Amino acid sequence: MRYIFKFPDIGEGLEEGTIVEWHVEKGQSVKMGDSLVTMETDKVVTAIPSPRDGIIAAKFGKVGETIHVGSALVEIDMAGVEGEAAVAEASKAESVEEEGAGVVGTLEVAGNSAVLSASKEGVDTSSIKLSDKPKRVLATPVARALAKESGIDINQVKGTGPAGRVTKEDIVRFASDTTTSPTSTGTNSRIVSDEKLVEMEPLSQIRKTIAKNMIQSKHNAAHMTVFEEVEISELDKVRKRYKERYANDDVKLTYLAFIIKATALSLKKYRALNAEMDMEKGVMIYKKYYNIGIAIDTPKGLVVPVIRDADKISIKEIAKEIQILSDKAKDGKLTLNDMKDGTFSITSYGSIGGLFAVPVINYPQAGILGIGRINKKPIVKNDQVVPGLVLPLSLSVDHRIADGGETARFINTIMDYLEDPVSLIME
Repeated sequence: MRYIFKFPDIGEGLEEGTIVEWHVEKGQSVKMGDSLVTMETDKVVTAIPSPRDGIIAAKFGKVGETIHVGSALVEIDMAGVEGEAAVAEASKAESVEEEGAGVVGTLEVAGNSAVLSASKEGVDTSSIKLSDKPKRVLATPVARALAKESGIDINQVKGTGPAGRVTKEDIVRFASDTTTSPTSTGTNSRIVSDEKLVEMEPLSQIRKTIAKNMIQSKHNAAHMTVFEEVEISELDKVRKRYKERYANDDVKLTYLAFIIKATALSLKKYRALNAEMDMEKGVMIYKKYYNIGIAIDTPKGLVVPVIRDADKISIKEIAKEIQILSDKAKDGKLTLNDMKDGTFSITSYGSIGGLFAVPVINYPQAGILGIGRINKKPIVKNDQVVPGLVLPLSLSVDHRIADGGETARFINTIMDYLEDPVSLIME
C-alpha cells in the first residue's frame, strides 16, 4: 500500500516552499528520517525527512518549482503493509516529530485520506469520499499569471509537468498553436510578442517575505528617522591596531563590531528602543536582553541573522559572530534559530554606497540603525580645521514607542561610544 507524504508546515506560518534539490529517486528505498528533498522556505533552506520506511513510488515537483503546504511531495510504498494496516500506519504518522532531522517543528504528515492502493484489486473504496467540485488544474504560479495575462483558459491547456502540472512552456506552446490556427481570434497572440519583451521569474520565498514584512512594518509602525554624523578617527586607530592581531586568529575586525557593541550598551540605557508594543493586550514589552539583528545582503535577498547578548560578549567575539553569520547567509545555511528573537536591528548599506537612508523598521522592533559610507572630510577640532573620518548614521524608530527626545539621546550615546572607543570596554 502507498500513502502520499505532503509538504508539512515546518514552522512560523509557512505557506509554501521551493524545491532546491531532490535526494531520492523513484524506486529508491528510504528509512524514517532520511532526507527526501531540500526546500527553500521564506526563512531557511532545510531538508525534509521521510516520516516512514518504504520505497519511493512517485515524486511531485521539479527543482525550482513552488510547492504549497499540504501539497504532495512523494508517494511512499509501505512494503508489507496492506489494507486497514496501511490506514493505521498513515494515522500513526499524523504528528511525527523529527527533531534533529533537518526540520524545525512538528511534521504534519498526510492522514488517512492519503492512503492509496498500489492496485484496485481487493480494495474497498466505499469509504472514499470524492468532492463534487471540479478539480482545480495543477499549474505553476508563472503559468497561471501568464495564462491570465494572455486571456487563456488554463483548464484547456494540457500540462506536461509532474503529475500533469501546467508549466510556462505549456502556456507558450498553447498560445503559439492557437495563433497559427485559422480559428484564432488574435486575443492570445499577445503571448508570443510578450515572451520577447519581458522575462518572468517566480518570486523566491525570501523575496516574498521581504515584501510582506516591509508592508507590515509600514502599516503598523509610525516611522520617524533622524540623521547624524560621528567622527571616528580614534576608533579607526584602535581598529587598525588590533586588526592584524585578530587576523592571526582568523577573525576579521570591522567597524560593525564596534557599532554593534555601542548600540547594545546604549539600548541598556534607553529601554524604549529595546521594546515592542502589543496593542491587542494594551501593554509595552520592555526586553532585558540585547540581541542585535544585522542585515546581510545575499544573492537571494536580504536576511537578518541575530547576534545574541551583544552587551555581554567582547568586540572580538562579536566580530567572530558577524563572520560566521555572514558566511552562513551567503551559503544559504542560516537556520530559524539564527534569525529569531532579535530586539533591535542594524543595516550597513555604506559598504555598497550611500551616505544616509530611511531604514524600514524590522517590525515589531522599535528601531533600526542605518550605517552609511565612511568619508574623510574636513572637521573642526579645537577651533582648527583638520581632516577627520566621518561616519553617517540614520536611525529609524517607531514614534509610538520612542519619543523624539529619547531617540536623540539614544543616538548621541551611540556616537559618544564611537568617538571614544575605550569607553566600550570601561562599562
